[in-house]
Amino acid sequence: QVQLVESGGGLVQAGASLTLSCAASGRTLSSIGMGWFRHALGKEREFVAGISWNDASTHYGDSVKGRFTISRENAKNTVYLQMNSLKPGATDVYYCAADTRYGSRWRGIPSLLGFALWGQGTQVTVSS
Repeated sequence: QVQLVESGGGLVQAGASLTLSCAASGRTLSSIGMGWFRHALGKEREFVAGISWNDASTHYGDSVKGRFTISRENAKNTVYLQMNSLKPGATDVYYCAADTRYGSRWRGIPSLLGFALWGQGTQVTVSS
């Protein structure tokens, strides 16, 4: 059974940094585009970042550009989200997602339609 497991969430102060990890089990991520999303209670799910499998190109949501960095370490079957200059606000649950719909057939930045496998999420709260 393929699973994505996020970790690294927690309570931090505004301006701090935090790194989230997404580890996969059951299959390799090396030929799959990956992404991070976040969801706050009462709001729509928001795209945060995506990374391709073939050339490690990246794409970010407007609200996190310049502050967050997505990366992948295929040898560890893990994707990361480095978050800097965190802003205070509502508690967000960050989800890791894998483009298992298109897989290696899709090159470049993964399509939002391709994210068919999701982790259980990790919660991040930024206090003021």
